[in-house]
Amino acid sequence: MTWWSVVRFLHVLGAALWVGGQLAVSLVLLPPARRLLDAERRATVLGAVGRRFGLFTVTAFLPVQLATGIAIAAHKGVTWAALAQPGYGRILAAKLLLFCAVMLTAGLHGWASGTGRPAAARALATAALVGSLGVVLLATALPAT
Repeated sequence: MTWWSVVRFLHVLGAALWVGGQLAVSLVLLPPARRLLDAERRATVLGAVGRRFGLFTVTAFLPVQLATGIAIAAHKGVTWAALAQPGYGRILAAKLLLFCAVMLTAGLHGWASGTGRPAAARALATAALVGSLGVVLLATALPAT
């Protein structure tokens, strides 16, 4: 095992925790919360979960993803110009753009949730989850180099 294996492992682990957390909240937590809790308790529980997930995102996920992603790109010799090249470069560029859109959407979801806009919050959460799955799909489409 090399140092780069550890860096890639941390990058994949961070993505798995992010997307897995979104899926767990959406598919495991939300359905019983909607069924079993009144509106006030549901808002309290889901607000607490959202704040904790947001804190995790800002303090752990983003720093790990950014540091490991930049390190992997530098190790592979990726340049700005390479992002316009067919194959690895364009797929990586699409992944990076989608990742930025997902982070923006997730931030807007937090804002909508915190300012009492449930319909917008739900739409933004769905968009962030779909976008996150797209980031993972693009990551798996990156050609081995």
